[in-house]
Amino acid sequence: MPQRAQPLANRIFEGFLTYTETFKTYTRLAPIYFAQRNWQATQLNHRQRLRLYKDLLFQLVKVFQQILGADSGNSAIWTAIRDEYQQLIGDRPDVELAETFFNSVFRKTFPNNPLDEELMFVMEGYRSCEIRENSELLHTYPAEMGLEQIIRQILDDFDFGVPFMDREKDAEFLVKGVKKVILTRYQVEVGTKTQLLKPVFYRNKAAYLIGRTFVGKKWMPFIIPFMHGPKGVYVDTLIFDPNLMSHLFSFTRSYFMVEAEVPSQIIGFLSSVIPHKKIHELYNAIGFNKHGKTLFYREFLHHLDTSSDGFVIAPGIKGMVMTVFALPSLNIVFKLIKDHFEPPKNMTRQEVREKYKLVSLHDRVGRMADTHEFEYFKIPLDRVSEDLMKELRNTTNSLLQIKENFLIIKHLYTERKMVPLNIFLETCSKEEGLRAVEDYGRAILQLAQANIFPGDMMTKNFGLTRQKRVIFYDYDEIEFLEQMNFRKKPKAETYEQIYASEPWYDIHKNDVFPEDFRRWMIGRADLKPHFLEYHQDLFDPEYWNSLKRRIQNGELIHAFPYPDEIRFRPGEPV
Repeated sequence: MPQRAQPLANRIFEGFLTYTETFKTYTRLAPIYFAQRNWQATQLNHRQRLRLYKDLLFQLVKVFQQILGADSGNSAIWTAIRDEYQQLIGDRPDVELAETFFNSVFRKTFPNNPLDEELMFVMEGYRSCEIRENSELLHTYPAEMGLEQIIRQILDDFDFGVPFMDREKDAEFLVKGVKKVILTRYQVEVGTKTQLLKPVFYRNKAAYLIGRTFVGKKWMPFIIPFMHGPKGVYVDTLIFDPNLMSHLFSFTRSYFMVEAEVPSQIIGFLSSVIPHKKIHELYNAIGFNKHGKTLFYREFLHHLDTSSDGFVIAPGIKGMVMTVFALPSLNIVFKLIKDHFEPPKNMTRQEVREKYKLVSLHDRVGRMADTHEFEYFKIPLDRVSEDLMKELRNTTNSLLQIKENFLIIKHLYTERKMVPLNIFLETCSKEEGLRAVEDYGRAILQLAQANIFPGDMMTKNFGLTRQKRVIFYDYDEIEFLEQMNFRKKPKAETYEQIYASEPWYDIHKNDVFPEDFRRWMIGRADLKPHFLEYHQDLFDPEYWNSLKRRIQNGELIHAFPYPDEIRFRPGEPV
């Protein structure tokens, strides 16, 4: 058995090495494209890196299925392969990623995709990595240098390979920001110092420095975003607000491009800077979403062991395409595609899966929820409520299996739990409602700027995060904005046209009449007038068509993950 297992373990290890090296190659292109202002290449590079894992996995699994044949489901062989592979990866600094890669090969090769804790690396792996004071990962600036010199040294240390638009002004902005936020609250003492991660975080048109200052006997984290505009590179703002920092690493944002020779060290530093972010969320944020999925599953198993509540139907209006359930004590929902869709939905299950895949490869601009896709996901049968089991049987029966004491679901998505916007608007105060409907409109327009038309824009398809940010989470009708045809409704002129029971003009596929949005967007009487006035662009076909033209002309419209009012140079073109 070991003689047969060793070459197979080597093949998985070689596949993992190919993945990590190619991942790094794509990542190293990010600063080059940033310096060149080559935003189309930036987007393409991002999508290629997202596809990399599955593309390599597909090829490797095909080889394994051919070699193993009928033995693909032989547990003894897989135990031997796992033991041999463990010897190969034991001393690697990225052992946690190597374990996840093995899990992926195993699950895709072994029949029925089992989540087998005996044959996989489920509870192993590194959860964090200690950050040492003299780590080569960090630039350290002692307070004795003086604030202005520290700022100038930071601008020297992070060279983007192109001229600054106004370096002196950038230094002035940063010094002023530090004085306003830190030096008005804390006194510089012996031991005060500033640290920045050497790797730069790239996403879309921005580059971010992540750092922290030890002052007042605690670490104060900060983020410095840089933009590269037509006149050169410039510092866009200085972020100390923990909510804004958390939002930069949100599950609604696309993954960063950041060089991570030892990913767990990057994660360790980020965890000290954004402490309430879970480790799996941070791995997701730097592009290792498959390992993020592994860590999420570990946390799920741990949560099951330490909780006793039951899985129930998720609150809110039941969807026409998805059945959604939740565990009340867990901040996650589970989404299954129904066996049959009620009219007017006329798509297939595969088409719905393609929509979710589209979102996974697209820039989510802080307005679409990230998901993890699972196959043969198992939950304890005694934790499933009677109402939920009945609902699952009625709507998704083809996806269900009962094995021993578990309900096994052949395919589902996990997604962060949010409060449905329609439910929030039913009970919130007027002040809260006004803020929510403003952000609802902003979410739709920001999606449009990212070339996404949500399709079904009813409030039931949007949710609110912990920070009351409106997020879109129903993807079955999304389309690329550039494929839509935004029209002004023809004006009725004859008696027959005025009183026609059906539209008297031609309507083609993908035709959209934005003025109709007024009728059904926001039903609450004390909120609707403000919404209609605040978001007039939503109802103007020419506004939608202007966005469409910009996108068709190849423009990448940057979605700032922080308010415009905190930018040092509001309105500066990017």
